Amino acid sequence: MTEQYTPGSLILSFYGAYGRAELAGRVPVATLIRLMGAAGVDPQSVRSAVSRLKRRGLLDADRVGGAAAYQLSADARQLLADGDRRIYGGGVREGTAPADTSDGAEDGADAADWLLAVFSVPESERHKRHLLRSRLAGLGFGTAAPGVWIAPGALHEETQHVLRRLELAAYVDLFRGAHLGFAPTAEAVRRWWDLDALAALHHAFLDAHEPVLAAWARSPEPASPDAAFRDYLRALDSWRHLPYADPGLPAALLPADWPGTRSAAVFTALHTLLRDRGAAFVRS
Repeated sequence: MTEQYTPGSLILSFYGAYGRAELAGRVPVATLIRLMGAAGVDPQSVRSAVSRLKRRGLLDADRVGGAAAYQLSADARQLLADGDRRIYGGGVREGTAPADTSDGAEDGADAADWLLAVFSVPESERHKRHLLRSRLAGLGFGTAAPGVWIAPGALHEETQHVLRRLELAAYVDLFRGAHLGFAPTAEAVRRWWDLDALAALHHAFLDAHEPVLAAWARSPEPASPDAAFRDYLRALDSWRHLPYADPGLPAALLPADWPGTRSAAVFTALHTLLRDRGAAFVRS
């Protein structure tokens, strides 16, 4: 499988992985062009992508030593901080919720914790209804019923950040609690999320990056910092979307052969093997 990496997405992945730590969040344009060149992005595409990110409010113009540079905006810093918890916090998480009891309900003390978003948008502002739906879907919410969206309870803080940042909080009520029936929760989860589509995303990640991990693991030569940077940045750019599509559903509610477990292990191994080696290339 050959993946297509968009310049803007790679640049955001770079800021998340290296721009904040190695370059204090302020990256000269010339440096960004050189680094993105190592990832296969040409200079004009870098400049165009930076302009788009600036228009979206994610990058602010800056100067470093008299040279033109860009730094993350406050919104982008919050976006990346929220992303850190998903991307590096165990990846697509395996939950600990127990299996359903025979009557379809869960034991109240040990029930999975769910977040419900219930919204109502006036017809005169229906454009915000579309924005709200797309943002909830982008956070990994499933659809429980018309106007009722559901996600693991751990996503409540990030959801609040996003709704406030987009000035959508006034249209939404958030609730947390347990699913008490009547269908078994594992059955309901299949209604709320398209698990087959999520599994296909994990398999696509594995097809693209499991061979990369195998090649690095068997290489007897010292690691090339620029190759480590390229392969890690591409893996991160592919991976960071997955914990949003798959929001970390409890393992007891997923199929036994769920590929998210393996894709999380592959990303973690690539992160351990390549991230710091790539940082040496950035610092150089």
